[in-house]
Amino acid sequence: QVHLVESGGGLVQPGGSLRLSCAASGINFRLYDMNWYRQAPGKQRELVATITSDQSTNYADSVKGRFTISRNNVRNTVSLQMNSLEPGDTAVYYCHVKARGNTDYWGRGTQVTVSS
Repeated sequence: QVHLVESGGGLVQPGGSLRLSCAASGINFRLYDMNWYRQAPGKQRELVATITSDQSTNYADSVKGRFTISRNNVRNTVSLQMNSLEPGDTAVYYCHVKARGNTDYWGRGTQVTVSS
């Protein structure tokens, strides 16, 4: 069974920081690219950041320079450090991997709310 479990969401003021973590199990973690998506109510789910198996990274233009994705292949975790948060960052953030059988696996999501 593949499981992705996010943590670290919460309420933060504009300009603040938050760090999300995702613990993966049931996969050979180091072989797969890992992704963070987010979805605001009534909006499409969007790809926020990707980190490949060789630790190359890619970011959505809206978060570039503010967010940093990283992974720990020993702990089987992927993190998203979010700095200079804006109200537009408010969304449910999901950990994602396309793993065995080319199947998409999603975490349950963690709420991030940026508000004063």
